[in-house]
Amino acid sequence: MQSRITGTTMPVLEVTLAPGERLIAEGGDVAWLTADFSLETSTRFGSGGRGGFMSGLKRALGGGGLFLTEYTPPRSGGFVAFAAQLPGTIREITVDPAAPVMVLSGSYVASTSEIEISVGLQKKIGAGVFGGAGVVFQKLAGHGTAWVQLAGEITEYDLAAGQSLWVHPGHLALLPADLRVEFASIRGVKNKLFGESLVMAEVHGPGRIWLQSMTPAKLAAAIQPYLPERTSSSSDD
Repeated sequence: MQSRITGTTMPVLEVTLAPGERLIAEGGDVAWLTADFSLETSTRFGSGGRGGFMSGLKRALGGGGLFLTEYTPPRSGGFVAFAAQLPGTIREITVDPAAPVMVLSGSYVASTSEIEISVGLQKKIGAGVFGGAGVVFQKLAGHGTAWVQLAGEITEYDLAAGQSLWVHPGHLALLPADLRVEFASIRGVKNKLFGESLVMAEVHGPGRIWLQSMTPAKLAAAIQPYLPERTSSSSDD
């Protein structure tokens, strides 16, 4: 299996598969692919080979799809491509059984069949844009390769033991699953995304974290004033 990421602000992930290799992804996210691929959709995919309906349900609770699609190439091999949904970057990460990772919900693009996708962390944070749903992280475990999309520019920090960093939850994109993360409301600072108080995540080292400069919520808030107003019309009989 070979992969390449092309483009700049709106990259494309292209994965080339040899006969017998398989790729797992959200079914509707594919952009283009070689003819004669075999596609199968099921709840058991994304469970690291141990799954069923309950694995799919846990994945859905983590912000992913209940059903994932398995892509199998024809005898001659082929490739499948996925386009980024937001300006930013696509990263390839190696997942080790001893070092699972967490990604912000919506970041997962695709993975090899041995990767298990489940709920990593859920936190209800106020109301605001999120309507009380809060932030959700997906956990990627098992052994294999996964691809994730991160929004905007990426800044990486290596936190030492005993060191911590306050991060707006929407900017915390990728981190080791064993890092301790705590959430706290800071009174006196109004946050238009989360409600009346500023909510921050405190990430404790040691470990490396990946922060994204753009968040889907902030992008939506930025373009909302330019969207046409919704109107309702009715016709008389």
